[in-house]
Amino acid sequence: MLEVIHLATQYLAMAGKSFLVPKDDDSHTNIGFDAHSKRFETWELDNNGLKLTLDLNDFSLKWNVDSEKRIALIGNTHTAIVALLSESAKRMGFHRPYHFNLHYDLPFSWNGDYLFQRPDEKVLLETIHLRTLANTSLRSFLEKEHLSSDIRIWPHHFDTGAFTILHGGSNRSMGIGMAIPDSLVDDHYFYISGYEGHVGLDTAVFGQLSNGLWHNNGFKGAILPASNTTEEKVVQFFGEAFEQYSKP
Repeated sequence: MLEVIHLATQYLAMAGKSFLVPKDDDSHTNIGFDAHSKRFETWELDNNGLKLTLDLNDFSLKWNVDSEKRIALIGNTHTAIVALLSESAKRMGFHRPYHFNLHYDLPFSWNGDYLFQRPDEKVLLETIHLRTLANTSLRSFLEKEHLSSDIRIWPHHFDTGAFTILHGGSNRSMGIGMAIPDSLVDDHYFYISGYEGHVGLDTAVFGQLSNGLWHNNGFKGAILPASNTTEEKVVQFFGEAFEQYSKP
């Protein structure tokens, strides 16, 4: 059922692609999560703060300035939703058309006849909890270490992530975040990985972590399963790994 939410967020990503100036790193298509309103949301799409949102309360698409006029996902096909969004975007004043044209692959198949059903309530509640935990943990860690990064969700991998340049002019950078279940871990999991240029840093000589494990085969970095963890443990996990990456 997580796939249903993953697919639904693509409407937001394609709003960024349709209405924002393209960026080389594709960040104009990434999205945020607002824990207070329980919704995913685009960047501001115009000079008046307009955003397209996916509201998990009723599983619908809404413009943040007119939340009463919603586009229901449940019971609509993908083709119908794209048509409704296109007309809605015109009414919101966009001169460029809304196009749904993915330029990356998703880890599941679907087509124009895909009919949306409401995700299981347990999946919705878990999504809200985990995305909130990811936001607060990343923000707490970045503030603690005096690092700077946007915290965004990348629509193709569907991870909540941050990326920051390490201090000291070492040409080192670090990616941190929370990923959805994949071939590496059959659970949502927090990750941290360091790079020198575009090359992953070897972790074979790094010390043991209080929580989480180092990987050095394929993925080079550390992971911590998200089930039954807390913000305190996640921040500690990031901090201990960061200390290893910060050594000369």
